[in-house]
Amino acid sequence: MASIARRNLFEDIPRFLVAQAGIMFAVSLVTIQTGILDGFSRSTVRVIDESTADLWVASPDMLHLEISSQLTFEQLVQTRQVEGVERAEALFTQGIRWKSVDGQLETVRLYGFNPDGQLFANWTPVQGSLSSLKVPYSILVDQSKLSDLGLKQIGDTGKMGSLQAKLVGTVNDLQSMASSTFVFTSLESANAFVFSGLTSQVTCSRREGGDLQCFNVFENAPKKNASQPQPPPKKLSLTDPLTYVLVKAKPGQDLDSLRRRLETAMPNTRVYTKAEMVTITQDYWRERTGVGFILGLGKVVGFVVGMVVVSQILYSSVTDHLIEFGTLKAMGASDWFIYRVITEQALWMAVLGYIPSMLLCWGLSVWTMSAKGIMILITPATAFGVLGLTVLMCVGSALFAIQKVTHVDPAIVFKA
Repeated sequence: MASIARRNLFEDIPRFLVAQAGIMFAVSLVTIQTGILDGFSRSTVRVIDESTADLWVASPDMLHLEISSQLTFEQLVQTRQVEGVERAEALFTQGIRWKSVDGQLETVRLYGFNPDGQLFANWTPVQGSLSSLKVPYSILVDQSKLSDLGLKQIGDTGKMGSLQAKLVGTVNDLQSMASSTFVFTSLESANAFVFSGLTSQVTCSRREGGDLQCFNVFENAPKKNASQPQPPPKKLSLTDPLTYVLVKAKPGQDLDSLRRRLETAMPNTRVYTKAEMVTITQDYWRERTGVGFILGLGKVVGFVVGMVVVSQILYSSVTDHLIEFGTLKAMGASDWFIYRVITEQALWMAVLGYIPSMLLCWGLSVWTMSAKGIMILITPATAFGVLGLTVLMCVGSALFAIQKVTHVDPAIVFKA
């Protein structure tokens, strides 16, 4: 039985190669589309995954990681006073314009944090160090995005707002595929970059509970002489903005109880666990942007293409060997025996098409990550899932060929 299946498969090498090319195309398309979707989803939450914070304090109208109203440093102080909080740190993020030395404009996503902190930057730069961000107006950038900003090496500069920024290090595997280039800096430098060229005035208003809330209102400041040296970043005050407060709970502290205490202490906030932040952000990009639908459609197309190619090859092979199958039936071979021959032929096609396709996709994922910063995530679960889908595709296609054999009359041997 095994020899019959293999002989049918390899009898016509050109036909075999065409079949395997079709299967490889289908498998590669499904794998790459799945990998891009998984890699896309993972990349959008890399900075969350790398955080060691248990809870994230955010504005109640937060849409996802990068879209949220601002809080103030006063709420950071309030967070630290809540029972059960071991540590609280500020995180500031905002989009800003970047101008390279050759005048090229680019939109970047700025992340300001405490370089001495423990809750946000749980990673080691490829070049430089986190402590280097203590130098005013110094930045870290993902190494896959250096060319987008016109940067080549440590020490290169560009402008954010009206201030000059200096590259002091690079990071790896933190860039989101859905976002502008990530730029990491200290809280003080981030505040200066965003609000450079603006003057601020403290405005206070009473909240619903009667408490007085103060915040900064920024206006354009008179232009200064370009030859003047950059002023050092100002010391942050309670009225300066931040986007999130990252919270580390004390050992043994119940997170639900701590969440309720935080929201009670700061009524105009919402508190999310790390897992909730990941889910909210990934769901936004998968469902509300249509990315999941488009990539899912590509997977379906790949599966259909593979089934069409395999079914045509198997059907043609069975048609060409009808007399042989008729001979087997005339000799007393059961239908089940013939079905196994065709099914094994389909399984050989699945395995021989799957292995080179997966190797090709793996090599492509390595190249795209290192050269373009695009993550095609191929996990063991993805690899086994695609293998199962490939087997299903090929065996399902074999059913069409089996229908042809079912109606074979053994007398066809004598008619021939």
